[in-house]
Amino acid sequence: MKQRCFNFAFILSTFLAVTAFAENTAVIPAPRTFPTNWMSSHEAFVKQAKQGGIDLLFLGDSITAGWLWGNGGLNIWNKRYAPRHAAEFGIGYDRTQNVLWRIEHGELEGIKPKVVVLLIGTNNAGNEDNGKPRNTTPEIVEGVAAIVNELRARLPESKILLFGIFPRGETNDPVREQLKEINVQLAFLDDGKTVKFMDIGSKFLEPDGTLSRDIMPDLLHPNEKGYQIWADAMEGTLAPMLK
Repeated sequence: MKQRCFNFAFILSTFLAVTAFAENTAVIPAPRTFPTNWMSSHEAFVKQAKQGGIDLLFLGDSITAGWLWGNGGLNIWNKRYAPRHAAEFGIGYDRTQNVLWRIEHGELEGIKPKVVVLLIGTNNAGNEDNGKPRNTTPEIVEGVAAIVNELRARLPESKILLFGIFPRGETNDPVREQLKEINVQLAFLDDGKTVKFMDIGSKFLEPDGTLSRDIMPDLLHPNEKGYQIWADAMEGTLAPMLK
């Protein structure tokens, strides 16, 4: 355990040193103006949190939001998670900095979930429309780590089930390698107790490494088959954490 903590501390300090020369947008809390319903979605989450009664919280971007989509994970959600008093706080296009802002502006007030399921970072990866990288691998790792730290500080009694970023795109898409690198480093956030890390990316892939459109039609967002894979893969870890 001490060795794992040391390894993560060393890696994080290295990342901080590397990014010290440039502003890391992934750790600077920021709201969004797009999509246009972003703020209203956030406000709805704040209202839902104030009502309490949430034992299981899913936090993230559109992939998390997809649990409640009719062509996504809704049927699975109603059978497996709604009875566990679950809530889904996912907004499309969100990056780590947007989730940080939401956390700092009320989305966790009034709740003490047993478990927070966190999947975030895919929108920080890759390039902007102008070809400029959105964030580097160290920056994204630091952004996810910042969210984990905020969750631990604001929800000290909650456990965190952190997922590695799901694979996306074609096999020759450079973002594939970046996501692999990110996930290798995210594994060090697993402390064996409060934070557990799972990388289930291989379960979405064919033996040759391709991502089937039968699971992710746009090579990014899972359909119902994809959410079933996710649900089945995490059940053995999630169930004990909820006790």
